[in-house]
Amino acid sequence: MTFLDMNEISDSVRRVFSATTTALSANIDGIARSATLAILERVQSARASGRHVIDLGIGEPSFATPRFISEAAERAIAEGRTRYTAVEGIVALREAIAAEAQELSAGRRLVDKSEVVVTSGSKQALFESCFVLFGPGDDVLIPSPAWPSYAEMVRLARATPVAVAGDHTRGWKVDVHSLRASATPRTRGLILGSPMNPSGAVYDIDELRAIAALAAERGWWIISDEIYRPLSYDGDAPSILAACAPDAEVVSVGGVAKAYAMTGWRIGWVIAPRMIASAMIGLQSHITSNATTISQYAALAAISSKAEAEVAQREMLAALRVRRDLAVSALARVYPDYVKPAGAFYCFLPIGDRTAGASADFVLSLLHECDVAVVPGSAFGTEGWVRASFAGSDDDVRSGFGSLADFLQTRNG
Repeated sequence: MTFLDMNEISDSVRRVFSATTTALSANIDGIARSATLAILERVQSARASGRHVIDLGIGEPSFATPRFISEAAERAIAEGRTRYTAVEGIVALREAIAAEAQELSAGRRLVDKSEVVVTSGSKQALFESCFVLFGPGDDVLIPSPAWPSYAEMVRLARATPVAVAGDHTRGWKVDVHSLRASATPRTRGLILGSPMNPSGAVYDIDELRAIAALAAERGWWIISDEIYRPLSYDGDAPSILAACAPDAEVVSVGGVAKAYAMTGWRIGWVIAPRMIASAMIGLQSHITSNATTISQYAALAAISSKAEAEVAQREMLAALRVRRDLAVSALARVYPDYVKPAGAFYCFLPIGDRTAGASADFVLSLLHECDVAVVPGSAFGTEGWVRASFAGSDDDVRSGFGSLADFLQTRNG
């Protein structure tokens, strides 16, 4: 199984999801633009023309950044903290991230600030991880469906993404058997997300331990995308750091965007063995240098102000749980046995047609007829499905998922 190539999308949709590479470097040959951002552009264009479009496509919580975090940024400005920092980030923030990571490891690992690199969002953290760890001739296993940027980042590193089909009856999670079956002599590692985007499934600690043991046996690197880890509705989502040996070849990626409603602040991080972290610092020094200084101080407040953060996260999680239940209630008219997402804020839905281009055509029809935007499953490597986000307001979730359910019922007869 391979990730959907852009030329497999129908001609009517190719203009939305692709960009020309005429006369450009081979470095970006075959790299597709983000389907999520392409949908966002469509939504913005429709809204500019006067249409009221409900956007269930973008993965962005509707909440305002908690006030105590914004106040920390204001203090940083007032105190003149607007200059360059070390490439890897300010010491206090790296110490706070290291302390949190050590807690997440359940005592299995001592984490030092030298193993932490602060980045301009978790997307940069993931890119740097791929670029440092993988290269030409390497295969990288990616459980599918998967966030589209994983495969593109692997390609940018000149490695080959290999999709590993998950089990849709288990929220599209993979296991050691499917990973073994997809591995090749060239397999160098895997990228694992939990909670998963787009399904919202969460790997439990035993599943993570089994995957970590297989990776250690085969000498694979694990890049663990944990940006949604705090957004878990049925108990805590475990970190890979709690499932592997202290010296495991594991990179954990996190950030403040989703759990603290800080998408625009652009702060993420990598927790990696010291040699790998050092290589990432060298790479980052030639790309962006330090992440935004003011945002680093805001992130420091988010992580270190435990009491305020706990209250803010509890309120956000409670609101998202309500929205999840609103979404699933609407979908129950079409899918009576639909399982509630255990984490993140997405529903991944079958549309009943798995022919090439079906999900992209579905997305455009839904947008045109109902003024509701979702993302095609083809973008995640799984044709015949669509992803809808319940991160918006209660009213948008209620109305948007209601319209989506009506549209699905009409299509399915």
